Amino acid sequence: MDQSRYSRQVLFSPIGAEGQRIIGRKHVLIIGAGALGSSVAEMLCRSGIGSLTIIDRDYVEKSNLQRQQLYTEKDADEKIPKAFAAENRLKEINRGCTVKGIIGEATAALLEQLVENIDLIIDAADNMEIRMIVNDMAVKHGIPWIYGACVGSSGMSYTIIPGETPCLHCLLKTMPMTGLTCDTVGIIAPAVQVVVSHQVTEALKLLRGDKAALRGSFLTFDLWNNEYHNVKVSRAKRSDCPTCGEKRSYPFLERENQTKVAVLCGRETVQIRPSSPKNIPFQRLTESLQKKGYKVRQNPFLLSVQLERNRVVFFKDGRALIHETNDVVYAKKLYDQLLG
Repeated sequence: MDQSRYSRQVLFSPIGAEGQRIIGRKHVLIIGAGALGSSVAEMLCRSGIGSLTIIDRDYVEKSNLQRQQLYTEKDADEKIPKAFAAENRLKEINRGCTVKGIIGEATAALLEQLVENIDLIIDAADNMEIRMIVNDMAVKHGIPWIYGACVGSSGMSYTIIPGETPCLHCLLKTMPMTGLTCDTVGIIAPAVQVVVSHQVTEALKLLRGDKAALRGSFLTFDLWNNEYHNVKVSRAKRSDCPTCGEKRSYPFLERENQTKVAVLCGRETVQIRPSSPKNIPFQRLTESLQKKGYKVRQNPFLLSVQLERNRVVFFKDGRALIHETNDVVYAKKLYDQLLG
């Protein structure tokens, strides 16, 4: 490791030279490569983390560029999957960091394949269902994870240590979580960066092994209204919690395979995921759709079909995003029609 590269971080005494070496051996899993995930990934990559794995199901759009700093207009024009674009950019930032981008959804099956060698999970998901799957998986395998969310000028963050702190499931009845309902009020970039700063600071404490320095509270803020709150939640830990209580059933891991269709919050988009991964032959599908008069664009990762009312984007594994609708029945019908 090039210690001179991290000299300013090494000079920070809570990390020091030994802490930097420890951080350089750690592996972090980031769920989502949008506003939070891309910024978290860049900050950890620059800090000298040993390995990053990033999961994201979406692609870059121009509306992302206002706050998702890893991506470029070219990424948006070419509709590059965020996981792939993030991997390429991070490798340019730090060749000493091993980066793997995974284009797909953070399902229980996928996470089960990845968690064995993970030291920490950072949440940058865009919906609560995925967060609850992450919560169950992290507690099941004893992996710390850091929740984060933001909307408008507000944000929140909370660090979960399995066996020690209340888990996210414990807090659902007591804390108003962003992400439980769709929110279309927009977002300002500073709110993203404040959440990221808290998530990455807590991450460095955990990776360094300085658990005593952890915040130990549920953080919420509203930058526009100058509000900042730290809420102590230790009493929220429930002995009957189905995730971290005495009789654990990890309910969101059981439910995961039942959800195949989801409305993406604030996007007027429905995601459809097949019951098992497919391998869609893009060239054959392109030819078939073009014969029907549809306008089709594709790159190595996805295929986009422009219809009269909707735009449909297919991924290699069979997932699809049906834009300009929140009607899951209509979206499923389109999906079936286009794939024949």
